[in-house]
Amino acid sequence: MLALPAGAAEISVMRAERSPEGLVVSAQMQFDLPASVDEALQKGIPLFFVAEAALVRERWYWYDKDVARATRHLRLSYQPLTRRWRLLVSNSPIGNAGVALGQTFDSRDEALAAVQRIANWKIAEPQDVEPDARQSVTLRFRLDVSQLPRPFQIGLVGQDDWTIVATRSLRLGAAEAAK
Repeated sequence: MLALPAGAAEISVMRAERSPEGLVVSAQMQFDLPASVDEALQKGIPLFFVAEAALVRERWYWYDKDVARATRHLRLSYQPLTRRWRLLVSNSPIGNAGVALGQTFDSRDEALAAVQRIANWKIAEPQDVEPDARQSVTLRFRLDVSQLPRPFQIGLVGQDDWTIVATRSLRLGAAEAAK
């Protein structure tokens, strides 16, 4: 496993497969939290991550056409009193209301590993994937600082160590789309 500098992120593995349910994406991100981000997390400030996927049909005569889009929101938090890590995953921004899947972890490494892994995420319906069309899937993963408490947002102006972003695209050929 290649060690990345703190704050640097990459999508090391990405797969897109057509299934009876639709187009599903699996990916593995790699990043280390910078010291200031890790310190805030250890003090109980939750971190918000966003994964955005887009299925695009390539067209020679006009701009590429957006066929489908999906967004996944993740909230990673640490409870200092219980010394437990909590990960919430939702298709909409995580707030006081809404549905979210929650998991609890004993260690920071287990919780970060769950944040860095996307498995069989449905991003498009079966009819959206055309077997003969040239289509591509783009996955973008980032730390969303806009959901941090306001005092943190103001203090982050000009600080690059709070920027964690990774993007990767994958072209679907006739063979991949036919699976």
